[in-house]
Amino acid sequence: MIKKKLITDKSTSESEKPKGYQYFIVHKPFNVLSQFTSQEGKKTLKDIFDVPIDVYSIGRLDYDSEGLLILTNDKELNNQLLNPKFEHEREYWAQVEGEADQFSIHSLQLGVDISVDGKTYRTKKCTAEKFLSEPKVAERYPPIRFRKNIPTSWIRLILKEGKNRQARKMCAAVGFPVLRLIRYRIEKISIEGLHPGEMRQTNKEEIYRLLEISS
Repeated sequence: MIKKKLITDKSTSESEKPKGYQYFIVHKPFNVLSQFTSQEGKKTLKDIFDVPIDVYSIGRLDYDSEGLLILTNDKELNNQLLNPKFEHEREYWAQVEGEADQFSIHSLQLGVDISVDGKTYRTKKCTAEKFLSEPKVAERYPPIRFRKNIPTSWIRLILKEGKNRQARKMCAAVGFPVLRLIRYRIEKISIEGLHPGEMRQTNKEEIYRLLEISS
């Protein structure tokens, strides 16, 4: 069971704090919706994190994806991160089925065709590379299904766009279905040091600096 855990030295419940801009860096676990309202009985952020009622997630991670989310009530930050013209870096770690080869990695770098809203979309050039060894990541619960005769490998993708399920679609387009997907960082903010279900509170100065946004 995932327990609520806030990495801070403040004892006051977040939901009881005074209003004002607040910022939280979150490591969203697997099989949790990136929202605070229930849907089809699925676990949500509300089940894990204690934050003020006006705080929400900037963007989203799919239910079956893990990793970095930023929670805030700062609407300007929401606009800065979600507006595609600003092209903020987003780094994903994808565990894929099969042994990723250099040709496929090169194809990802140049851009591949994926489906977006029923139309073919060519992804922008990006950074893509295969991990030489398995990265150190937290155990997932439940774990991915192990198949002895089918190898897996890890791919790092650094994108500057965020289409729906883009990282998964890109890997599938070059023949490597994603088994596990983790968003590791956005610009200079990462989940380093945060376990699934943990969050860290920060402030406007720090978060704008790490995201390279002029406040």
